[in-house]
Formats: sequence, C-alpha cells, structure tokens
Amino acid sequence: MIKKILIIVALFLSFFSNLNPSSNDEIQSKIRRVLDALPASTNLGILIYNPLLEDTVYSANHTQSMIPASTTKLFTTAAALEIMGGNYVLSTQILADEIDFSDNVLNGNIYLRGLGNSLFSSSDLDSLVGEIVNLGIKEITGNVVGDDTFFDDVYTRDDWIKGERANVKLPAISALVLDRNTKHVRRKRRGRWRTYRIYVSNPPEHAATILKQKLNESGISINGKVKVDSTPRSAKVLMQSSVVLSELIKSINKNSDNFMAEYLFKTIGAVSSGQQGNSFYSTQAILTFIEDNAIYAEGTAVVDGSGISRYDQITVGAINGLLEKMYFDLKNFGDFYSSLSIAGVDGTLEDRISKRSEKINFRGKTGTLNGVSSLSGYLTTKSGDELIVSMIFEFTRGGSRKYRDAQDDIIRILNDWNEESPEETFLQGY
Repeated sequence: MIKKILIIVALFLSFFSNLNPSSNDEIQSKIRRVLDALPASTNLGILIYNPLLEDTVYSANHTQSMIPASTTKLFTTAAALEIMGGNYVLSTQILADEIDFSDNVLNGNIYLRGLGNSLFSSSDLDSLVGEIVNLGIKEITGNVVGDDTFFDDVYTRDDWIKGERANVKLPAISALVLDRNTKHVRRKRRGRWRTYRIYVSNPPEHAATILKQKLNESGISINGKVKVDSTPRSAKVLMQSSVVLSELIKSINKNSDNFMAEYLFKTIGAVSSGQQGNSFYSTQAILTFIEDNAIYAEGTAVVDGSGISRYDQITVGAINGLLEKMYFDLKNFGDFYSSLSIAGVDGTLEDRISKRSEKINFRGKTGTLNGVSSLSGYLTTKSGDELIVSMIFEFTRGGSRKYRDAQDDIIRILNDWNEESPEETFLQGY
C-alpha cells in the first residue's frame, strides 16, 4: 500500500512539475486592483518571481525597455562585486621618490594618488599628514604632485554621454577625490559674507594644494610647487587611506549616492580593462557581465553608473535576471544583499513599506526621476517564501508618491501571501 502511494505521489509530482505552480488567482487579482487604480496613461513593467520554485508569480511587460532610474546602481554594484570581489581595497595613496628619511629630508617629490577611494576626506588627509610627520620628515626638496591618472580626465557626464541633459549635476568624476571634489568659499552677498559649497574644477591640483598646505602647517618645508602629473613606477608607497568594496557599495545602494556610483562606474572600467578608467571600458564591462551571466539583455542600454541619465534603458526582466544571478552567487550575495536598503529601517526605504506595528522583511533599491519611479529587491514573506520583485512605473500624471505607495502596497500584499509548491498542495491530503 505504501509503495502504491509513493508511486502515485511521484506521478503527481511529475505532472505538476510541468505546470506553472503559480495559479493563485487571489494574489494576482489583488495586485491588478492596485495597478488598475493608477492613471490609465501609466507605463509599467512588473515581474515577481520565486527563484527557488522557478515560478513567475506576476508579470506585466517584463520585456519592455524602460527608464530604470537609480535601480541602475544594482548593475553597477553587482558587476563591481563580480569583477573585483567584496574584499577589494580602494585607496588613496601617499608615495615618494625615496624612503630613506634618516636625515629628516625627503629628496624628490611626494605624490597623492587616487585609486578608487571616493570616500577620501579632509580628515583622512589629516591622518596621512600625521603619519608623514611621525616619519620625522622636516623638508621635501621636490614638488607635491596630484595624480588622478587612474581615470581619464573627462570629469563631467555631459562629455561622455552624448546629448546628456541630466537634472542632477555632479562634482567632477576624477580618480583623485577630496571631500567629494567640493570646497567651501566665502562670498559677499547683499552686504553679508556667506559660506558656499562649490564644485572643484581641477581635483588633482586642488587635493595636492591642500596637502601642501597641511604639510606646511605641520612644520614641513617644501621647496617645490604643486603639480598635476602621473606617479612614476619607481615611487614607493608610504601610507594609504582605504575602504573595501563591500563597505563602499552600502553607501551607494542604501543612500542611492549618485557621485559614488559614477566613481565606481569608472573604477570598474579601470580594473576590468587594466587601462585608464573611462566610460567606454565601464559600459563594456557591465554589458559583458550581463552577457556572461545569461541575464536577459534585449532592450538594455547602460550609459552611466548611477541611473540619473534618461538614456539608460533596462527591462524588469533584466533586473530580475540580475537579482536572481546574485541570489545564487554564494561568494557575493551576502555583500550585495547587505548593501540594499532595509524597509522601515534605513536608506531610501527607511520610511517605506514596513510600519512600527509590522516589520516586513524586504531589502531593495529605489529609483526616482521626473516621471519615473522604480523599486526592486528581495522579499521574504510571512510564510517564508523568498521572492524577487522588480517594478518600474513611467508616468505623466501625478507625483511620484502615488506610485511609491502602489509599490509599497504590492509588497505588503505579497508579504501576506503563502505560495505553496505543488508537492506541498498534494501532500496535504495525506
């Protein structure tokens, strides 16, 4: 009798495995009601998928190319993790032409070189200057050189994206960064002195100038001048300020940091090509990452790392494919997942989806541009189902709040849903 039951079970499992197990009309009708409440002119793409059951829970226009907004950062950070690894060190280095300071003199130049560290700040520079002082150096006979040759000198997106008219203006994207390539200036306006934060036009010169000032203030005399140049291969690293990639991408994804995303975009190009980082190498690296991992690529165009360009075009099918790839990536998923905003807790999802009375286990990336609202990420439902959710809304009526609310409502509906696998449904009768 037991043997017969097992044979019947096997036959039923074989039959159901050839069907789409997602036949829950209730969940689909609830999602449709949310979408039907949006203006009829709304252009939308949505894909909800269970990666373990390989089940599409809900799909609409999943192959339609749309503006992803800041969900583009998912591709930037995922590609960076695969190309470099979460433990990759991004640094700003101090180098010198010699390392014998027994006479308290540094003969030759001192170099400040940027190698992927977009977080480098004045306080970090103070720490490096303190280390130089501790070496006993009293005099530098050469120049203070700013080196940003890790990237090209195309600092603005307008120059690398043809026809770009971005609503969001960013500081110069240069390899050597100090305080996000901004500085404070005092200007008189309407009879009063005011302090303004402005963008730096020549980042390597500016950073080297500040280094020279700080060295002078620390009692170190410098015979040479401030210059912008490349660091010779013979130069020796004295010290560095660094951050690992797994920590950097948290700031990018949780806070949707456009400047840091564009900086990482150029870093990907430099590391993947072994050449000077530029937008062409960066784009090719991300498209190669998509192709190598069999992520749906039709209708995909990536022109930047942040998603603030309206020339970016991605389908929710491609976003789902990316999130599924990372979900099964044992090496990088932990770092990738940790970089996403936690609903009701932090980042751009701090005030969304979850309520104090009920915490919803969703981690994701938001995206917002004029007329665009997107949300993608991972949801663990009350019943323990793990779902990949990707949504993009393009609209001409109303503000983005209406569309964010619709996204949040869909996440809440999914959270309360219990998706049963076919074998679970069948075995409940035994």
